[in-house]
Amino acid sequence: MKFKYVHNNINVLNLEKSVEFYEKALGMTVARVKEAADGSFKLTFLTDAVGIHQIELTWLRDWDRPYNLGDNEIHMAFVVDDYDAAHELHKEMGCICYENEGMGLYFINDPDGYWIEIIPENR
Repeated sequence: MKFKYVHNNINVLNLEKSVEFYEKALGMTVARVKEAADGSFKLTFLTDAVGIHQIELTWLRDWDRPYNLGDNEIHMAFVVDDYDAAHELHKEMGCICYENEGMGLYFINDPDGYWIEIIPENR
């Protein structure tokens, strides 16, 4: 028996804002969308076009408040080939929430407060 890790899910309050963020900040694109027949939820799968792993953004029609992320100790991580350009983009976007210069990495946060680690390719 073999398992293949294919996606992570995060719930988002504003789907359009989140998709725009992931497209701009990480170069991701929408791979597919699934919407409930009654419009109660919408799943949007994003891909980086390099690997097979995707992020599933789940929007729930009746959810009306920010998600409780607890201590927010869970995060995603992305490797980038041009760390300096990525850092500049994220600085301009105002989404850098933590930097660790000693380790040579930083974190950005998405519109819902999820943290994303940015790691240079040749670290």
